[in-house]
Amino acid sequence: MRYMPVMSPSDRNRAKRGYHHGNLRAALVDAARALIAEKGPMGFTIAEAARLAGVSPSAPYRHFKDRDALIVDVAKEGFTRFADALEAAWSAPSLTPLQALDAQGRAYLQFAKEEPAFFSAMFESGVSPGVDPDLRREADRAFNLLARACDAVAAGAPPERRPPALMMATHIWALSHGIAALFGRGDDGRRASPLPAEDLLESAVAVYLRGLGVLPTD
Repeated sequence: MRYMPVMSPSDRNRAKRGYHHGNLRAALVDAARALIAEKGPMGFTIAEAARLAGVSPSAPYRHFKDRDALIVDVAKEGFTRFADALEAAWSAPSLTPLQALDAQGRAYLQFAKEEPAFFSAMFESGVSPGVDPDLRREADRAFNLLARACDAVAAGAPPERRPPALMMATHIWALSHGIAALFGRGDDGRRASPLPAEDLLESAVAVYLRGLGVLPTD
């Protein structure tokens, strides 16, 4: 089910304030983000984004050739914020590698809950990170932060049983994303779950790591 809330006055005001302060690109990104929250990434036009930002229908074309190019900028900002959240989780003081990996998983779920429009632009709009070098850089930064955490966790396993960090990161990303998309997101796409999303992810990762021999089975 697509998320269809009524757009809040704060969303509209934020989009318009960006333009009045002279930053048309930022105002249009804010407007597109609000429209994605209301209608989904494929449910609005660039003219609607212009109207919400308080500019003429032709104004967006100073920065964006079409709506897809505008969505790329929304996804880019989303990945930047997402990677920053994963970086903060990893860098929290006094955490073991396993605790830091768990913190990253919780940051993943929190982002999906608090930023469903960004989440949708990043993962559900059909935009490939390869279409824009800055988007690719930020998407890769997010994955590499998870890979670094997995490498640190894997380093605690005996050398003969040490799994490849990139394989671990890919599997744990898939687990995190699936649980976030189904049970953790902050919109009407969330499905009912008998357990909190955080508990589902923690238990799923623990089962996975035990299967790899990274965690003890007792």
